[in-house]
Amino acid sequence: MKASDALVLFGVTGDLAHKMIFPALYAMARRGVLTVPVVGVATRRLSLAQLRARATDAIRSAGRIDDRRALRHLLSLLRYVSGDYNDPGTFTALKQTLKGTRRPAHYLAIPPVLFETVIKGLGAARLAEHARVIVEKPFGRDLASARELHRVARSVFPEEAIFRIDHFLGKEAIMNILYFRFANSFLEPIWNRNYVASVQVTLAEAFGVEGRGAFYETAGCLRDVIQNHLFQIVALLAMEPPAHRGFDAVHDERAAVFRAMRPLRAADVVRGQYAGYRKEPHVARNSDVETFCALRLFIDSSRWDGVPWYLRSGKLLPETAVEVLVQLKPPAQRLFADAAPPE
Repeated sequence: MKASDALVLFGVTGDLAHKMIFPALYAMARRGVLTVPVVGVATRRLSLAQLRARATDAIRSAGRIDDRRALRHLLSLLRYVSGDYNDPGTFTALKQTLKGTRRPAHYLAIPPVLFETVIKGLGAARLAEHARVIVEKPFGRDLASARELHRVARSVFPEEAIFRIDHFLGKEAIMNILYFRFANSFLEPIWNRNYVASVQVTLAEAFGVEGRGAFYETAGCLRDVIQNHLFQIVALLAMEPPAHRGFDAVHDERAAVFRAMRPLRAADVVRGQYAGYRKEPHVARNSDVETFCALRLFIDSSRWDGVPWYLRSGKLLPETAVEVLVQLKPPAQRLFADAAPPE
């Protein structure tokens, strides 16, 4: 497919756009690779000047603005369409704004419950022809809803035009796991059940839901973080060496890890909620949505058979941290008194 000639950001006034997308667009503008219109779409009524102010604030919050020319260039590319995603008129207005473009990329930085609505709206407005759609995680609430969302997406877009992404995987530290695993020959001989006693993966956040109560009520910690972010880290750590450097080879080996995961039991999962969560805006007074989750899983493969993997994540914890802790088995001969593993 040819390069897209416009970027449409559904949910342009949301948290993801503020924290990640606008700073990323600014970085692209600094490198001189952002050359297409950026059309924001949201339900909030804003003027173009207000949207530009929000974009500037987002970039400033992420770090120092050190290239005014790049910032002006980015702001000059912005367009805005406001309206209800259930209203066909919103997509008509978007189509008018995109007039003159032929291959837009539609980025759905919106609550997952709206994915189907927007994809169908794009199809009805004939905005999917020669276009791409980028769908943020989580992709459905369970297997059945994920399959239904896949069916809807495929009814509007061809498979090669559908990008199911997790922005977390673009972080340098996550990408470096592949280098850590496969660029160090010393590691491979001990990276298995014969030498590894357990693996712990933690993603802790010192802040709460920060006004995103409505979204969090539909997701919770397990769906928001663990079944995508942390499971992907596990896959990168547990996968077998890919046959080559191509995307398909890495994807296949990660998928093999998921297939080998033993189904979770109730005894393997702990859920919790920070004090005060039910007082957050747009949170049900009797909500049982978890803001903390920890689980134990096993990967039934020859490499990892019997090794427990512990995953934990939560909000409003003592500190913000992302870490992987690998506990190695002790040597057969313990020469030092303090070398014994903890009971």
